[in-house]
Amino acid sequence: MSLAELTRNSYHVGINAGQWLDLCKLWVEQKGLSQDSPNVGPVISETILKLCGTYDADPVLQSYLKGALSNGLLPISVFVANFLQAANSPEIHSASTLDRLCRLALDAHYASNLPPSGSLLSLVVPQSTVLNTVHDALVFLRNAYSFPSSKFHRLSASASELVTLLLSCTTNIPHIPTAQAMMYLGEANDILHTIRLSSDVRQALETFALSLSLLIGDDAKAEREAQLIHTMQLGLGRNDVLDPNTEADTVTCSLLLQSLVSSRAGDYGAGSDLEAVALLMGTIRWTSWAPGVFYTQILLAALTCVAGSSPRDARDDSAFIWKAFVLGRLPRLLHMLEKTLERHGTNEHHAMHSALSTMLQHSELLARCDKVLSRTRLGTEDSNMLVLHAQSRRPIDMLRSQKPFLSQLMQQLRVVELVDQQFVITMDPTLTTESMSRLQSEAAEHNCTLENYLESRLTAESSEVDSQVLFDRIRSEPGSHHFFAAAVRRCLTAHFRAGDLEILSHLMKILYTHDFALDILSLHLKISDVLFDAIHLLTDYDCETVGDPQTASSHLGNIVLFVQVVLTKFRISASTLKKGDTLLRTDFLRSSRVYHLDDLPPEAKSVFPAWFKAIFDTSSDGIEDTILRSTRPRTLLQMSATLFSQACIARQENRIDVDALRNGVSYFLEPLLNWTLVGVVHAMLFEVQQRGFVATHPLEVLRTLLLAPNCPRVVLRLCSPNILRLMCSKRAQVVNPGVVDIEAIKALAFQTLGLKKDGSTAAQEAPSIPPETFLHLPRREIREAFMFARERKGPHIDVARCLTIITPTKFLLLFWSELCVAANLGEIETCRRLATFVLVTPRSGAPPLLPLFVHNVLPVLIARIDQQTGDANTNIDLMVTIASTILSAALHLEWAIQTVCSEQKVIAGQTSAMIARKLASDLRAQKTNSRTSAVMLQRLSGVPTFIANFPVFMP
Repeated sequence: MSLAELTRNSYHVGINAGQWLDLCKLWVEQKGLSQDSPNVGPVISETILKLCGTYDADPVLQSYLKGALSNGLLPISVFVANFLQAANSPEIHSASTLDRLCRLALDAHYASNLPPSGSLLSLVVPQSTVLNTVHDALVFLRNAYSFPSSKFHRLSASASELVTLLLSCTTNIPHIPTAQAMMYLGEANDILHTIRLSSDVRQALETFALSLSLLIGDDAKAEREAQLIHTMQLGLGRNDVLDPNTEADTVTCSLLLQSLVSSRAGDYGAGSDLEAVALLMGTIRWTSWAPGVFYTQILLAALTCVAGSSPRDARDDSAFIWKAFVLGRLPRLLHMLEKTLERHGTNEHHAMHSALSTMLQHSELLARCDKVLSRTRLGTEDSNMLVLHAQSRRPIDMLRSQKPFLSQLMQQLRVVELVDQQFVITMDPTLTTESMSRLQSEAAEHNCTLENYLESRLTAESSEVDSQVLFDRIRSEPGSHHFFAAAVRRCLTAHFRAGDLEILSHLMKILYTHDFALDILSLHLKISDVLFDAIHLLTDYDCETVGDPQTASSHLGNIVLFVQVVLTKFRISASTLKKGDTLLRTDFLRSSRVYHLDDLPPEAKSVFPAWFKAIFDTSSDGIEDTILRSTRPRTLLQMSATLFSQACIARQENRIDVDALRNGVSYFLEPLLNWTLVGVVHAMLFEVQQRGFVATHPLEVLRTLLLAPNCPRVVLRLCSPNILRLMCSKRAQVVNPGVVDIEAIKALAFQTLGLKKDGSTAAQEAPSIPPETFLHLPRREIREAFMFARERKGPHIDVARCLTIITPTKFLLLFWSELCVAANLGEIETCRRLATFVLVTPRSGAPPLLPLFVHNVLPVLIARIDQQTGDANTNIDLMVTIASTILSAALHLEWAIQTVCSEQKVIAGQTSAMIARKLASDLRAQKTNSRTSAVMLQRLSGVPTFIANFPVFMP
């Protein structure tokens, strides 16, 4: 019987540690061996460690090891070496078992009263063996930090303690091959930059890295660093694996998340399922991050954005939007991403576990998130809840008590099965499967799903107070947002198909009344699809065959106002919407044009006289059903501004009196026609702007409409920015207060926008923003992005807004100048990430910048660099880095969109292959006359990974 068999059999038959030790000593004596024989200690260690892999944390096995270590049958150095090899293999996968085994080694060392070089490491082994053991310990340390933190073990602390002791044995590092030294140095530097270590182990590891660096020598080190830089900057997607700041990168994913949220209603926003997942997939591809690293980066960026979303004033809903996105939407996008990765052979079920465990190390960031959200709950979010819930006498503490943000996030990740229940309970025992939100409890009481329950509540007639309570609950429970959006989508789809105006009107009025509900929908639905269905109904609808055209017109009005709110809120400026082969125009919904009577559209020209007489002629019978049946709603929207303009002219010419004008205005304050007022108000404001404040009749119309108690609040919301732009101008300050109630209109507009709720003039007289300051916004956006990146906050650049201020070419030249400034400060990595976002990320309503940069701007920049008299190496390095990265990122994004969306989309106007072919051709044509072109071509053609994807650069 071998010693291994003796040990296994003793364990299986239940022999205790003392009896087993006696048997082992007897076996050694019978074999004529000494206790320090290689056939004793290593065999015992390997056998018991294998058993520990099968029987996790078994106390009998631990007692075997403890007895063998204390009796000298198993040397501590032998056990440490074998333990580290087993710990870095798949044999032992329990964190608690690894922790206890590590503590056995540490306790045995302390009990020996020997230095680490005499206990943990043998005094007779060569330094090369010592370095191998230290390397194994560093790998073990990295793996220890990948396990979820738990109160049941302290693996990371034990591993850190062991590494610190072993590193103290490396004071005299021998001359070893440079490649081996570089491997050790790379491992040490990687751990230093990716793990938040204790001060003791960090100091020891930094000393070890310094010793290796001195050993390698300046020449070898410089050569290796140059190779790493080339690989990092030019390698296709391999950059972030080697970048020492990978785990601390808040730039790439923050920019991605900011884009998803700020453009949430666009084609590549958070509300677009497949396109949003494709952006996530493309990011994984071009960064070459493993799923665990990507999840860590995306969660860290999400928390950073939440922590930086502190509301500036009562109008700022950024904190709510980020909470709704991170808790309500992001987990589902990541779930869809994981399913996509599984279809392509990447299957790491516990990647999210590692990412969440890493988040626990960022306690300060988590505290900032909780603080921001608590301020939000105590501020604007509870303004209505406190009043409404007071009626039900619910304690205020119940409204404000919330779980920590990370616990809420884990709960939502568990719902979509990105983490399992056992892991969640280990991290937070309060998150049990039985815990249900208030809305879920109500749905369960009605024996239906949450989606069905919400749909029934949304379509049922209810009081304003009941609706407010329901929407406040939806707002405060991000876990319900997905089901709320699904219920709205199903309800809209069914009733658009059936043409049920009453329910559509009821639902859309609720939605545009609660602004945050539109934010929720935009995070979960493709808003353009909702708009298309609504505009399709408005385009084709007429009241010719309905039984009650006045009621139908009122119902249609809420649909019109809903569309106008959505178009304005999400800055959708496209004049057309397309779905399949159907193209719809949106301009009639924004129409504030005042036509000359001869220029009216044919349909409007035929009914205009009848409408003018019905509204502004005191002898008429008013608006009868006949005229409503003969006029389509879109026609009424097109001619409403002209009706008022003609009425003002008639009043000026005394063809109608003031009572007739006011009587006509009153029609438009009723539900029958109040949905046409946005265009009317904008038209009257334009008339005053053009003619000055001597335009008394348009001013009288504005005063009557805006100050009327029944003027729809949604109309005031849509018009208040333009009202303030006119009423706060210098021309308005010299108007006789008796002419029109300018101060009252200004106060109302400020109050509507929430800028100054009491309507006082303290905030109203703030100076307007100078035009030159507005024109500097693009530069400010870029500089703030760099500043946020330096401060490890979530950077953001609103590229679409910048392109509305300056031309794309000017923006790119400005962007390059700011990149050069940052590159000269050593921030080339940040430059690369920002440039990739700006040039590659697709945006709705904005021109693609990648081909414009490569074909038009890059030749200008190359010429400028050629003409530089000083050192231009930094600018050339920046140009090569950006060119290689943006082409690689574009290639991966094209693949991701084709794979995820199952369709060919040329997101940049041209494919990356076409852009690369043109760039290679231009560089070759200019290389004899341009040093910069020659260097770029040489570097780009010298990287195999880049050549493999863009063979046009092959020498």
